[in-house]
Amino acid sequence: MATRLFVGNLSFNTTEGDLLDLFKQAGNVTTCNLIVDKFTNKSRGFAFVEMSSQEEATKAIGDMNGKELDGRALTVNEAKPREDRPSGGGFGGGRSGGGGGRREESRSRY
Repeated sequence: MATRLFVGNLSFNTTEGDLLDLFKQAGNVTTCNLIVDKFTNKSRGFAFVEMSSQEEATKAIGDMNGKELDGRALTVNEAKPREDRPSGGGFGGGRSGGGGGRREESRSRY
């Protein structure tokens, strides 16, 4: 069974090819996904690498965690399962009730 690894603290100059070449030293790499910003298409500084077995993943963590690549010390560990997030659209918490008009103050008249 394949094991997914989180690779962090990447230089913004590191490519998927660089990661693939590095992790092939530890074993068979199933997939390599460098995470990029969807607007700028530039690296976000982390990636996910999937190794074909738990033994290879353990070897990769031992060999690559703290190893320097493009001037940065890599952080490599087993990836945590993705958490379910509520699908709210990301536009902040709205306000309920109340309009945007002028507020009338109540005044008592004698």
